[in-house]
Amino acid sequence: MGRLVDIDPQSSGAARFSYELRRHRLRAGMTQEQFGRRVGYSESLIGMVETCRRIPTEGLAQLCDQVFGLDGVMQGLYLDAWPPLPPVPEHFRDWAAEELRATDLRLWDPLLVPGLFQTQAYARTLFEDDPGITAEMIGTRLAGRMQRKNALSRDDPPMVWALVDEGVLHRPIGSPAVMREQMESLAGMSRLPRITIQIVPYGSRAAAGFLGAFGIAEMRGSAYTGYVETQPQGRTVDDRATITRLRTLHDTLRGEAHAQTLSLKMIEEAVRRWI
Repeated sequence: MGRLVDIDPQSSGAARFSYELRRHRLRAGMTQEQFGRRVGYSESLIGMVETCRRIPTEGLAQLCDQVFGLDGVMQGLYLDAWPPLPPVPEHFRDWAAEELRATDLRLWDPLLVPGLFQTQAYARTLFEDDPGITAEMIGTRLAGRMQRKNALSRDDPPMVWALVDEGVLHRPIGSPAVMREQMESLAGMSRLPRITIQIVPYGSRAAAGFLGAFGIAEMRGSAYTGYVETQPQGRTVDDRATITRLRTLHDTLRGEAHAQTLSLKMIEEAVRRWI
C-alpha cells in the first residue's frame, strides 16, 4: 500500500487533503496502484499527492469523491487548500500550482525575461508574435501570466534565485518603450529582499544551460519539481535524476554569473540604453 509518511492534517489545507485521501484509500482496501487505475493516474503520482509532494487537480478530487462514495468532501477540501490557478495552458498548470506552493524557486532563462517578472506589454508582444494566435487567446494567456505574479505577493512569498543571460537585456522584444519599462520593472524586482537576479555574462562557459530555460521548485530546501522549456510546449518533471541534473546546472550557471550588485547595475544601464 506504499510507504506511510506521517502527515499532520492540522498543519495546512494541503496536508488535510493528503491525509484524508490516504485514510479513505486505506479504508477502501486499495493500494496506491489500484486506486490509481480507478482514477486514471499513476501509482507514483498518487503517492506524491498523499505525501504532499504534488498538488492534485480538482478533477482528481472529484474522482476521489466518486470512488469513495463521498458527497463533495474531497472537492471541498481541495478548494479550501488551493487558490484558483491562473488561466494558463493545460501543460503549464502543474508548474503554475508549484509556483504558488514552493518555498524556493530557482529560475534560468537564456533568451527572455522569466515569465514571473514580465510586464504586461513585454508579455503581450511575445504572445502576439505566436503564429495563429487569436485576440481572445492573447487576452487569456496575458491574464494568466499576470496572475502568476501573485506567487510573489502572497503572505509568505518564495525565495527566488533567477539567472538571466546578458543577451536578454539587449534583445528587442517590442518597442524601445516596452523594453525600457521591462528593464525598469526587472530592476525593481531585483531590489526586493526575497528576490535575487543575477546576470550570466556573454563570456560564460556554461554552454549546456543555453539549450533552454528551466525552473526548479523547492520545499524547505528540498528540490522536488522542475519545469523545462521545450518546443512546441514545455513540461513539468519530477523524477529525481532530472531534478538533480537541473539543480547542478543551475549551480554551475550561478557560478558563472555576476554578483547581484553588479547585475543590478547592468540592468540599470539597460534601462538607460532603451530610450
